[in-house]
Amino acid sequence: MRSVLRSFQFKSIHTKFALAFSCLILCTTVILSYSAYRLSTVAVTDASLTYTNQLIEQVNKNIQTYIGNMESISTLSLSNTDLKQYLSSKNPQDTEAQQLKRQISSYFSTIVASRNDIASIVFIGSNGAVVSDRVSPEFKPYAELISQEWYTKASRSKGDIVISSSHVQHVYQNEYKWVVSISKQMPSPGPGGASGVLLVDLNFNLINDLCNQIQLGQRGYVFILDQSGDLIYHPQQQLLYSGLKSEDIRALMQAKDSTFETAATDENKIYTVRTTSFGWKMIGVTYAGDLSGNKKEMQLTSAMWGGIALIIALAISIWLSITLTKPIKQLEVHMKQVEKGNFDIRVDVEGANEISKLSRTFNLMISKIKELMSQTVLDQEVKRISELKALQAQIQPHFLYNTLDSIIWMAEMGKVDDVVTMTSALSKLLRSSISKGEELVPIRVELAHIENYLTIQNIRYRNKFTYDIEVEAELLENRSLKIVLQPLVENAIYHGMKHLAESGHIRITGRKRDGVIELKVMDNGVGMSEDQLNALRLKTTHQSQSGKGFGLLNVNHRIQLYFGELYGLQFESELEEGTTVTITFPEMPPILGQSEG
Repeated sequence: MRSVLRSFQFKSIHTKFALAFSCLILCTTVILSYSAYRLSTVAVTDASLTYTNQLIEQVNKNIQTYIGNMESISTLSLSNTDLKQYLSSKNPQDTEAQQLKRQISSYFSTIVASRNDIASIVFIGSNGAVVSDRVSPEFKPYAELISQEWYTKASRSKGDIVISSSHVQHVYQNEYKWVVSISKQMPSPGPGGASGVLLVDLNFNLINDLCNQIQLGQRGYVFILDQSGDLIYHPQQQLLYSGLKSEDIRALMQAKDSTFETAATDENKIYTVRTTSFGWKMIGVTYAGDLSGNKKEMQLTSAMWGGIALIIALAISIWLSITLTKPIKQLEVHMKQVEKGNFDIRVDVEGANEISKLSRTFNLMISKIKELMSQTVLDQEVKRISELKALQAQIQPHFLYNTLDSIIWMAEMGKVDDVVTMTSALSKLLRSSISKGEELVPIRVELAHIENYLTIQNIRYRNKFTYDIEVEAELLENRSLKIVLQPLVENAIYHGMKHLAESGHIRITGRKRDGVIELKVMDNGVGMSEDQLNALRLKTTHQSQSGKGFGLLNVNHRIQLYFGELYGLQFESELEEGTTVTITFPEMPPILGQSEG
């Protein structure tokens, strides 16, 4: 009976395991198949959009090159010497002016003959001069010519190139070509002289042919807008004007150079926008449905491979449910032992599969936890010893005795003010030493402590030294270990100031750099030689056997214990120049709601 029950329970676990794997694999297979289909669709779409971007970018460059060439021709034409002389003629109808006109016309004719993309070149001066590339042209009346938009805009542009949208030419009688115009003003050659405007009409067919060559999928196309949103070219321009087709002109004019999708009445369109240097917008239109035309084929392929993967994965799941159960159970038993506090337990590692790696990691974790627990106990013990030494170093007995003796001596001498000052400083020094039991205090509290200490020592040594404290205001509320400055100042007084023939000076500064706070104690005392400096550096990293001189060592050790080996004390000194000790520790913002001092 028991064997039957155990067999049923064993099979039940395997069944649950297999069922869980099957559900997981089924969901994973469906998600992966769908994701593969989506990724394929996205990949095809992205590739198509990348190709479209490249085509539109090429059209943009071609149009800019084309317009740039026309601008160069305009500039070249305006630099013609005969044209400048003709413009300066007081009477464009006299014999000399007419000779110049024929020469200019011949020059323009040569340019037009060399370029099949130029419909005509016309120059109209404010003095009534009119000349073109034709020998005997029939111009429209002069008043009508100078009132046309290309002329007025060029006159206002002060020499800048003006590019018009596509329009019907209105320069010659009974001639109505579809062109794009480039006009530029020639400034007056002298004060009060005549000026003029050069017009270069470009054959619209060139732009039409250039855009018609671009194929964007089955139904895609390219069109061009000018700076005002007017159509320069569109393959279905008549349908747009008749209202049978529409484009989202407002969105296109507001769009930067990018690709975006917009919902049309029948099907979504994808616009690719590029803007020329002179304000035209080259716009490629593709239809979302054209970008993934083989959608059904991709769906069938994804479904087929998903089904094959599902069958294989289900078979593997049954085998895994049997293989994985035993070592997992064994690991679970050992973990329960650890929960009870047994850190001496180890799991037998067999093989090199994932469960074996997990068992090996479990063993390493238990060893590390045990090691960390031991290290934590040791660190706490070291920390308690350091804190005890810090408390011992705060108010040394001989310092307290000497201070009280000084107070008594000053009282006997009748120096009441000094007695009050020294007693008040000693009281504050004792109060700040307690610091509510906190090891970390605001820097302002540490500075108040050291100022009281300096006040006492300054009176005791009868103004043997002066001092000043310059710490950035923004650092005052940052936290620091308490009683880190006193041992440094004490060394500066006893070893730097004490042997000076004249009065010395101690300066304490503080600043923050790259998230690290630096507190410096500088004195202009006797200083140290290089050997003495090296001995001091060694002393702060190695406790002497006698246990003496732990002041600097304890400060350095406490900082590194709290903040890490990167921080601590640094020393600089020169004989007869003085010594600088720098404390470094990371920025410790104040805790909200905490008040120290």
